[in-house]
Amino acid sequence: MLLSAGCTSSPPPRAAPQATSPGAPATAARTGCGSVVETGPLPEWARAGFSGDARMPHVMGDRGDIVAAIFGHPLALTRPDGSSNKILWVSKPSDPPGDLQITATRDGTTDPVRRTVPGGPGPSIIDLPQAGCWRLTLTWSGHSDTMDLVYLP
Repeated sequence: MLLSAGCTSSPPPRAAPQATSPGAPATAARTGCGSVVETGPLPEWARAGFSGDARMPHVMGDRGDIVAAIFGHPLALTRPDGSSNKILWVSKPSDPPGDLQITATRDGTTDPVRRTVPGGPGPSIIDLPQAGCWRLTLTWSGHSDTMDLVYLP
């Protein structure tokens, strides 16, 4: 059973969410933040450029207007294997492109960290300065959405 849990100032210890194998049914892993890391197929509207059922770890925006397809799952401060925190941002609205502005605030803090994905939703490497639960406010081309992402140590 999944329990709903929002970002709090003292989150419970978290295990890294696990992706399912390509043939397994869609599942979701609760991160301890308010957003769920889905491991099933991407939404139909977010599959352009993918083949098959496009299963991969992803987080849907709270409003459902953007999805973060997480190639570097789980997201982490240090990656001993040399990989990166690659996120493909796919937006549902098909407006003219404009930079994707990300304002991230770590749970229990008030100081935001800002990142920009030039040209709008698309491929990016999003590194954040500390481990924890991050609340992201995403704005692009007159749209906005929010989601939580967890970065491990």
